Formats: sequence, C-alpha cells, structure tokens
Amino acid sequence: MDASSSFDTIVIGAGIMGSCAAYYLSKLSQKALLLERFDLLHPLGSSHGHSRTTRTTYPESFYPPLVSLARSLFLDAQSEAGYTVLTPTPHLDMGPVSDLSFKSCIDNSSSTEHVLLGKESLKDKFSGAFDMPEDDGWVALETPLGGVLHPTKSVAMFQSLAARHGVVVRDRTEVISIKKEAASGPVKVLTASGEVFYAKKVIITAGAWTRKLIGSVGGIELPIEPVHNLICYWKIREGLEEELAAAGGFPTFASYGDPYIYGTPCMEYPNLIKIAMHGGIPCDPDRRDWQVGSRAAASANEPDANALVGPVAQWVSKFMPSHVDASNGPVMTQGCMYSMTPDGDFIIDFLGGEFGKDVLVAGGFSGHGFKMGPAVGKILAELAVRGEAEVPDGVDMGMFSIVRFQSNPGGNVKEHAAQVSLHKT
Repeated sequence: MDASSSFDTIVIGAGIMGSCAAYYLSKLSQKALLLERFDLLHPLGSSHGHSRTTRTTYPESFYPPLVSLARSLFLDAQSEAGYTVLTPTPHLDMGPVSDLSFKSCIDNSSSTEHVLLGKESLKDKFSGAFDMPEDDGWVALETPLGGVLHPTKSVAMFQSLAARHGVVVRDRTEVISIKKEAASGPVKVLTASGEVFYAKKVIITAGAWTRKLIGSVGGIELPIEPVHNLICYWKIREGLEEELAAAGGFPTFASYGDPYIYGTPCMEYPNLIKIAMHGGIPCDPDRRDWQVGSRAAASANEPDANALVGPVAQWVSKFMPSHVDASNGPVMTQGCMYSMTPDGDFIIDFLGGEFGKDVLVAGGFSGHGFKMGPAVGKILAELAVRGEAEVPDGVDMGMFSIVRFQSNPGGNVKEHAAQVSLHKT
C-alpha cells in the first residue's frame, strides 16, 4: 500500500458538508483526502450560487443550537481566511398563529431576543415593504440573527483552509466502489479512472447523489429524494432598491403556510430581490431537465415551471406589491437541488453493516442544511476520529439516525406539517 494512496480519512463529496468535514479533520491532525466527482465549486448540486439564508428560528428545537454553533464557526473561519462570507441581517418570519410550524417557531424563540409585529408595526419597521394580511391571525416574528451566506465563496473558503492545513483536494474523481476487505483492515475506495485509495475512515457527503452511491456500494436504500428547485429573482420597483438592501437593514425573511416562501435582501444583482418557494420537483440528479424554470419555459406555460414560479408570483403580488413587480414573472431564475428525507431532517450516522463505524454518511439536508455546514462538518470529523462528537445542548443525534426509518418510514414524528412542497409529475 503506497503512502500517497493511504489516508486517515477520505471524504467523498466536496460541497459545503464535505469541505467543512475536511477542514475540521485537518484541525484534528488527520491526513485527509477530499474527493469531488465534478469540478470544484460546480453548479450541479446544492452548494453553489450567491446566497443562502441563515436563521435561528425553527419549528424543531434541535436545529437552533446547530445554527448558532455554525454561525460561530463561520465567523472563526472568516477570521482565518481573511475575508467574509456572511452578511448579517435581521430575520423575519411571518404567518398565521394557527399554523403549527410558525407557532412552534415562536415558542422556540421565547428564550431568545425577538419582537412580535402586527400588520402596521411591520409596515413601519421595513418602509412599508410587507403588506401582511390582517385576517387569520397573521403576525411577524423578528429576530436579530439572520443573514446571507455566500455559498460558493463559503465552500471555496473551507476548501482552501483545508488545503492550507494539509488536506489533499481532488476534483473530477468519481468514486465507484467502497469496500471493506477485512474486518480489521482499511476501507478501499476505487475511482472511475482506476485509482485506489485506502483509509481508516470514510465520510460520504455526496449530496443529491448520496442515495445512488450508498445503494451501489453498500446495498442500502436510504430514503433521500433529489428535488430540482428554482431560485427566482424579481424586479424591485424603481427608486425603492435601497429600502430592500441588506445595507439598509432589510431582513432575510420567510412566510409560513402553503407554500412556504423565503427571500433575501437585494445584494446579489442590482435592482433584483431573491424570493422563492421552498419546494421543487423530484428528479434524477444525472438527468435533470434544465429547461424547467427557464423564462422560455415559463412563458410557454410549461406546467413544471408554473408550479415553481406561479405560487411565488402570487405571494409577491399579495405581500410586497408596493416594492416588487411580479406582473411579468421573475427577471431571472436559477436551478438548484434539494436532497429530501421523508421528515425533512438530516441523516448523520455510521453506515453500519459490514462497514461498522468505519464509514459515515451525511445527507438528506432537505433544503435547509447549508447554514449548518460547519457544525455538521465538525461533528463528522469528531465522529470519524473519536467515534463520538461534542454537540450543543438540545441536540439529540438520534434525530439524525438511519434507524429512525426502520420503525417508521416517515422518520421523526412531528405535530406540524412539512414545509417543502413537492410537485410530482
């Protein structure tokens, strides 16, 4: 076994989770290899683009501690790298108090700094940008720890820091086999080009390709469904751009209900604001229809595009009519992918079986994991090296186990409804 092909830990998948895991492995003095099937920083998965929202408000009580830890780790990494990837903003959630998800959000914020706003106080707070309904008990929840993360820049930051600490980073390297040839021996990783690597531990963070890879190498069917979703950018009405800018204190925001809508301040493209629906269309990550959501498809009344754009246009027209023009649809759209589990919760666990605790899998981040990337990466590194991880108070790792689907195919039982809208075709 050549020393150049032998590592303490191999990480497969160089999106935000894998790149963070590689970085924290290097902080634990591990000889690590980070492998990416496509080009580094590619736009084919879930870790690219110009913005991701971060927020500490959640219906589930076990996510806010992970978000808080990740925020601290993002700031630490920024200091080490010498540049920023996080733009802090307030965060605003709104919805009817009868919505169980939103009510749980409010309840989970009771011990932290927050303000509840009615229709008129919300208008006063943000220059009349939001026109919240008066009926059905709608209120808004403002919290201070929102923000916009730059995803491509964040991934590049953690990759460069990992490489600085000695991690070997390889792209265009597709893994086709992971084997454990002897109970006490290393894990063997075979690539499509015929290269062979060995490691004491392997961490799989393959995003939308996780189910395929795990199924092919371990014969285990993980309930992770790739979903094609659409990011929409809308025209801000003339003269109001500064009122919707992050620099002016405009928040990241989310609107509970069906559909769940979210947005970021104007900062990516001049005079445009990102407002999109938390949902999408199940897809094969290797055979996506890239025309879905394009302006040509939308204008041709293409059903899938309308399913992803129409509800957002309706929301914009109802909630932000004075500041955002939805009459001609989005100015531009971008495709992205979710990796959905049945309960919308992550999978972070040892693969088990013949691999025991030598292979870890992290996936199914269900469209809300990016903000927790550094926390997940740190946990994965500690699990690989020590067999256990230090997690914040309030976080039960059993919520992310694979075995939860054995007793209940739907996973974790929740009182509130799912927030992601899936459009089956």
